[in-house]
Amino acid sequence: MATLHIEHAISDFGVWKAAFDRFAAKRTAAGVTGHRIHLLGDDPQWIVIQLDFPTVAAAAGFKRFLENDVWSSSANAPGLKGGAQARVLVDAPDA
Repeated sequence: MATLHIEHAISDFGVWKAAFDRFAAKRTAAGVTGHRIHLLGDDPQWIVIQLDFPTVAAAAGFKRFLENDVWSSSANAPGLKGGAQARVLVDAPDA
């Protein structure tokens, strides 16, 4: 399993969430098996999203899609302020 961990500033949660919801079919087609959305407790204008995938390759592919097709256009990413940070995470081995 892999998780695409995304962080970025937003201008308005409602506007951002509506845009996020419009990409539900893309997430499903890319193999997203679950997601979590968090706002920072001390900064509601900063959002953290975690998208779960069955493989690292699927997570990396969706990261490229976001970078190239979504975040590169303000029309596709309303509510986003500035650039997003995205990293693919994997579970640490049991110690």
